[in-house]
Amino acid sequence: MHHNRQNPRVLRPKLDVPLSSPALPAPIMFRSAYVPPDGIYPLHQHAWGEFVYSFSGVMEVKVADHHYLAPPQYGLWLPPDMAHVGLNRNAAHHASVYLCAALCAALPSEPCALTVSPLARALLEHLRAQPDEVSDTPEGACLLQVLADQLTAAPRAGSYLPTSEDPALGAVLSMLENTPGDNRSVPELAALAHTTERTLMRRCQRDLGMSLAQWRQRLRVVKAMALLENGQTVETIALDLGYGSASAFISMFKRLAGTTPDEFRKASAG
Repeated sequence: MHHNRQNPRVLRPKLDVPLSSPALPAPIMFRSAYVPPDGIYPLHQHAWGEFVYSFSGVMEVKVADHHYLAPPQYGLWLPPDMAHVGLNRNAAHHASVYLCAALCAALPSEPCALTVSPLARALLEHLRAQPDEVSDTPEGACLLQVLADQLTAAPRAGSYLPTSEDPALGAVLSMLENTPGDNRSVPELAALAHTTERTLMRRCQRDLGMSLAQWRQRLRVVKAMALLENGQTVETIALDLGYGSASAFISMFKRLAGTTPDEFRKASAG
């Protein structure tokens, strides 16, 4: 997903140790930060792994030509020495968990989304409420080790909203991202891309690992999260995203996000 970002606010990764350092001062470190709308962490890399989790808002990480995106029930894993750009379209509050290279061996060797367990989420919330020096205390180190164990065991989700470089499928995904309320059927979308329904479905499974219907629902969840945080009503969002009723939208959102739109809004405001 490539976005036109106007006047981005350039941010710097917050870490006591220089990015050029060959190692972290502790095996596991935790940092959290609030970032304003249209914030961007310029291209950087480091010798340790990083897990990025967003308490509110949706953080995106760009690695080479791929965008990795995860709403709050997922986090993004970046292995060591991986050049990346961090960005967010709306205001976000996020955390980074840094792991020394030795601890990264048990985690994926490629960037991916990791499913965040209830325990991992509770640990992240607890650590966010602590002083920045929590990583330096024995109690903090114990909590961080439990969190690292949770991340190591977490199911891997690839990218929550994967993309495709296929011309036909890429064109369909781009069109849907720009008009997420479009309810045209797969045959109609295939015709727009000058291909067949069968070909489009096959490319969805090959490049996305899911059906176009599943991808479209995930897209609508991500779009809805930003609209909820901006204060739009559930009814308005439902109509904007192509649903005939608020109840149909609420049912879809709860099934995919694990919470109702109103619950998500309240949690994001906290």
